[in-house]
Amino acid sequence: MADEANRSAFLEIQGRMIETTGKLKHVQNQMRNKEGEKKRAYLTLEELKQLSEDTNTYKSIGRTFVLEPKSVLVEEQEQKLKDSEVALASLQTSKEYLEKQMAEVENNLRELLQQDPGLARQIMSMSV
Repeated sequence: MADEANRSAFLEIQGRMIETTGKLKHVQNQMRNKEGEKKRAYLTLEELKQLSEDTNTYKSIGRTFVLEPKSVLVEEQEQKLKDSEVALASLQTSKEYLEKQMAEVENNLRELLQQDPGLARQIMSMSV
C-alpha cells in the first residue's frame, strides 16, 4: 500500500517537474525574443539619432513604406525599448519564481527517493 502511494507521489512529482520545465523553457524563449526586440529598437534608435531633422524617414507597414517625421519614428522606437524592458523585468520575475518551484520539486523528489530506496531501484531499472 505504501509502495503504491509512493509510486503515485513520484508520478505526481514527475508531472510537476515536466510542467515546470516546460514553463521555464517557454519563459526563457520569451526573454530571448524580448532581448532581440530591445536590441533592435536600441540600434534603430541610435541610427535615427544620427540623422538630421530634415532627412526623409520612412516607416515600413507590411510591404509599403510611409513617409513619417523623424520625431515620430524616434518616439516609437523609444516606446518599443521601454516596453521590452518592462516585459523583460516581468519575465525575469516569472523565471525566478519557476526556478524556485523547480528547486522545490527537485527537493520533494529527492526526499521521496531517500524515503523509499526500493522506489529508486525500480525507477533506475525502468530507465535502463
